[in-house]
Amino acid sequence: MASPSGTLNTGVTGFFERRIMQHKAGAFEGFSKKYGCTRLVYYESYDEVARAIGREKQLKGWRREKKIALIEKMNPRWQDLAEHWEKEMLLPGQSLKKTP
Repeated sequence: MASPSGTLNTGVTGFFERRIMQHKAGAFEGFSKKYGCTRLVYYESYDEVARAIGREKQLKGWRREKKIALIEKMNPRWQDLAEHWEKEMLLPGQSLKKTP
């Protein structure tokens, strides 16, 4: 997760989408809320919890420059990869207006 000013936060969860939405809502006190880390700019997925935790520890040990290079390899514009989650999707020809 990243803040608009570029502060980075690395974490691991077994409930990915729910945790991202919690970060966006500022649901919990802590680093992400304090520094406004509400944008998903990079993620990795693992089948084994131990591997995910090991990778998290590895990333947390990296210098900022190395983390930025990793993010920019996948997401060079630092776009919020979860920007449109939980928003209604419209198919071509559909309208947001409710029909009676």
